[in-house]
Amino acid sequence: MRKTAGATSCCLVVLSLAACGSPAEVGTAASGRINAKPTVGVILPDKTSSDRWETQDRPLMAQAFGFAGIEPIIENANGDEDKFASLADDMIKRGVKVLIITPLTAQGGIDVERKAQAAKIPVIDYDRISLGGSADYYVSFDNANVGELQAEGMLSCLGQKPGAQIVEMQGAPTDNNATLVAEGQHRKLASKYDSGELKLVKTQAVDQWDPVLGKKLFEQILSGNGGKVDAVVAANDGLAGAVIEVLKEKNLAGTIPVTGQDATLASLQAILRGEQCMTVYKPIRDEAEAAARLAIALAKDDVDGADDLATGNLKDPVAKRDVKSILLGADLITKPTVSRLVAESVVRPAELCVDDLVAICRQNDIVVN
Repeated sequence: MRKTAGATSCCLVVLSLAACGSPAEVGTAASGRINAKPTVGVILPDKTSSDRWETQDRPLMAQAFGFAGIEPIIENANGDEDKFASLADDMIKRGVKVLIITPLTAQGGIDVERKAQAAKIPVIDYDRISLGGSADYYVSFDNANVGELQAEGMLSCLGQKPGAQIVEMQGAPTDNNATLVAEGQHRKLASKYDSGELKLVKTQAVDQWDPVLGKKLFEQILSGNGGKVDAVVAANDGLAGAVIEVLKEKNLAGTIPVTGQDATLASLQAILRGEQCMTVYKPIRDEAEAAARLAIALAKDDVDGADDLATGNLKDPVAKRDVKSILLGADLITKPTVSRLVAESVVRPAELCVDDLVAICRQNDIVVN
């Protein structure tokens, strides 16, 4: 069972819509503006590092805000720092009650948070924190624990193989989540590297978590090591998929343990095929709904209610402050436990069990219609 800190429930509490301003401010039937809804701005980071942003985060937040009588403005920065800044400027100008951002870089987040603070708009850093920034709240997963789960999964899949050669494909160097994930991995692996039980070939950061760049970099690392690798610690499923593409080209797929994160459809299929060792399932619904609950409280001027939700704290060593946080738990997923995600409706059998996977699904207790 996953452990969740800082959130009391995965279910949204639908709050009643409060009237905005005095009757004169609200408007009349003649003006056509009665009880205008408060707005919340959301800026998602990109569409390439993971498909979660558009297929999960966007619809989940939109639904949550709609139920609560909040008007969401949800945009995607498409990995472009200038677009991220301009979207934020527009939302601040439009007078959103709350701003939820997933920063591309710490500096980009800092700049937006400074402007929002000047406009007295509370900011929620979502999934990634802007170190050195001034966000009022942070909602994410325990990312160091995610890294620990990846290391544990890799070690279990690798088994006893003294001197095994390991390649680490890490996330964006500008993303504090990638730093925390790497820290978690090294809590489990550092002593094994130091003792010689495992050999670290290379730790490679991948700008913007870009799978295309990740594939190119891994090809170079593998070639430079004489085509030899015993396991790959990939920081997310996008990078895992890039690594697996290279391994397929070398006829090595399925013989080299590869880790991941996000429990994407492609990664679950790769796990069932034996091409990927494991992934980390982070319940995006929990994260999106936690952020929505927080924003709904703030949009309705219920700061005490928001503080009651954010029961955790994250230390920002750059700004030298504690950020009120909701930090959620995650689960290690391997081939025998993919069926649990099907049972929990995280993924549908009709999407998962296609072509050659139909028989494999049945062998792994996944009911195929």
